[in-house]
Amino acid sequence: MPEYVCRLGSPDGAVVERRRVAASSDALHRELEGEGFHVFSVTPARSRLRIPFLGKSTKISGQEFLLFNTQLATLLRAGLPLAHGLELLRDQQSNEHFKALLDNVLQQVNTGVSLSDAFSSLGDVFPRLYANTLRAGERSGELEAVLGRFVEYQRLTESVRRKIIGALTYPLVLIAMSVILVIILMTRVIPAFSSFYLQFDADLPMPTRIVMGLSTSLQEHFFLFIAGTIGFYFAVKMWRNSPSGRRITDRWRLSIPVVGRLGHLFAVSQFTRSLSVLLGGGTPMVPALQVSTTSISNSYISELFRGCVQEVQEGRPLSDALDDTGKMPELALAMMKVGESTGALPEMLEHTSGFFDEEIEASLARLVTLFEPMILVVMGIIVAGLLLSVYYPLLTTVSKIG
Repeated sequence: MPEYVCRLGSPDGAVVERRRVAASSDALHRELEGEGFHVFSVTPARSRLRIPFLGKSTKISGQEFLLFNTQLATLLRAGLPLAHGLELLRDQQSNEHFKALLDNVLQQVNTGVSLSDAFSSLGDVFPRLYANTLRAGERSGELEAVLGRFVEYQRLTESVRRKIIGALTYPLVLIAMSVILVIILMTRVIPAFSSFYLQFDADLPMPTRIVMGLSTSLQEHFFLFIAGTIGFYFAVKMWRNSPSGRRITDRWRLSIPVVGRLGHLFAVSQFTRSLSVLLGGGTPMVPALQVSTTSISNSYISELFRGCVQEVQEGRPLSDALDDTGKMPELALAMMKVGESTGALPEMLEHTSGFFDEEIEASLARLVTLFEPMILVVMGIIVAGLLLSVYYPLLTTVSKIG
């Protein structure tokens, strides 16, 4: 939803400026007048040009959202009124975009809108799982307990995500350094040998001529190469963000040995944990299943599981419907069947997600342990091959002279 800068006259006569998000400027104008403000102007917030890795981001990080929910749950448990708690948390936000969103939520809550509906009105800014969890807590009268359950869900999800990112950081750094080294060799070191060999009009072997030809092309068209690489990256990224592109790449990822299994387990863990949170909070099965499928980061598996909603709605057991997709592990199906027969499905789903989280962590550690030396060996072979291709003619010439 777009963000607007509003210049307003408050009921006490003060002139204030606020940032609000709304579907349109007309809708926001009516909303502000309904709250008792005199609207002087409503203008779209300026979109600032951002340089990657520099400047303030308009995104809300998982860590920021986790901190907000943790603090909100604490304030509600302490007996603070909801509106007062939201006001305190809004004022302490350093992210201006997040602050504007919370201000919108606060204004709606002050006019009698429920907290879940206020967050739902913001569209896809926040996960649907969050709004539905709040709605279940409001209906059961246990908002604090349900919010605490969601905080625990967030904490576990963020923990798994950080472990995955942390495990992949070192291999990615190795790959980046190796690529930089190859570029330096191709643009600085090898051209010096090319000039040396041209002076003697030496008869060079085929591998040396190929490497030197590539080096010359890279040196002469270096900026074109960089521009092409950046353009290709953004083109692939745009295609990847499209519905069809995302589905194709997500399905392809599942077919990659070892890595595909990790992605599969992570998707199942996301699904079972979010479904556990919703069912534990009192959300009926069908709405909980609909929302849980949206929490899966792999769109291919999400689409498969979404197809089970109609079958469950018609009375078929969840475990049987998921079994037909072919993407639910046997362990998870067995745990679900036990939960369905004993009436403890939320607990069984939580145990299932915990088991898969542990398996992901252990498998990831083994994968990284094997991956790091493989990167070093492969890049060592590439660098050694480049150097040997340019040194070989020189060595053979020296041996003939000797």
